[in-house]
Amino acid sequence: MSRPKPTIILEHVNKNTYKSEQVLVSEGIWAVFYNNNPINLKTLNILVNYPGPKYKKVSFSNRGHAINLCKKLNALFKTDKFTVVLLKQGERVYP
Repeated sequence: MSRPKPTIILEHVNKNTYKSEQVLVSEGIWAVFYNNNPINLKTLNILVNYPGPKYKKVSFSNRGHAINLCKKLNALFKTDKFTVVLLKQGERVYP
């Protein structure tokens, strides 16, 4: 079965590069939480300080990516405390 077509809200086409930017409808943002709290996720090499730590995404506009990360983290840390939370509303911080 194929994916349903997304609903386009706005579209802008650059007439020089022919690239199109589309704003699509979304149910919300899915985020991975630990113990009912939002988290950040950082990876680094403990042997060398190069290239430095890398911060990974923990929130997604696609539900499947969040669920896959949640399963991976629960298996890695041998726990069931990682969960996926659907964010639909929030406090506006800008502007």
